Amino acid sequence: MALLDHNTREEIRQHRFHPAVFILTPIFAILLQAYLPLRHASFTLVDLPLCVTVYFAVSRRNPVSGALLGTGIGIAQDALTHFPLGIQGISKAMAGYLAASVGARIDVDNPGTRILMMFFFTLLDSLLRFLIVRLLLNLPMEWFLGHELLRAAINALVAVILFTFLDRLRQRE
Repeated sequence: MALLDHNTREEIRQHRFHPAVFILTPIFAILLQAYLPLRHASFTLVDLPLCVTVYFAVSRRNPVSGALLGTGIGIAQDALTHFPLGIQGISKAMAGYLAASVGARIDVDNPGTRILMMFFFTLLDSLLRFLIVRLLLNLPMEWFLGHELLRAAINALVAVILFTFLDRLRQRE
C-alpha cells in the first residue's frame, strides 16, 4: 500500500460519477443481494452492498458522506432482509466512514490494496453485526472465524472485479 504524503493527498481529487450511477448502483446491489441468495444459497457469502459502499466511500474520500452512504445502503438492505432495521446501517456506516478515511491517505486504485481493504472491511462489517446482535440486542447469532475469513476472501475478489467495472463509469474531467 502506497502511503501518500501531504502534498500528494491535496492533489487527489474525488472521483465523480453521473448521478444515475451513484443512485442506481447501490439500488441494484441491494436488490441483487436480496434476490440472489433466495435462488442460490452460495450467494449469501457475497455482500454487494458492502462492496458498493466501500467503493463509493473510497472514491469520494469524504468520511461523512461515506458514513451517510453506508447508513442509507445498510438500512435499505435491512428493509429487505431478516435483520432488525438498523444493524446493517450501523455496520455499513462504520465501513463507509473508515473506507473514506483510508481513501484519503492511501492509494486505493491498486488491485492489491483493494483486495486487502475489502478483506478487512468485510471482516469488520461481519464482526460489527455480530457484536450488535449479540451484545446490544441479546439475540442468538453464531460467528465462525473460518466462515468469515472465507466470506472476506470471496468479497475481496468480487470487489476487485466490481471496482474495475465501476472505474469505467467514472466521469472524465
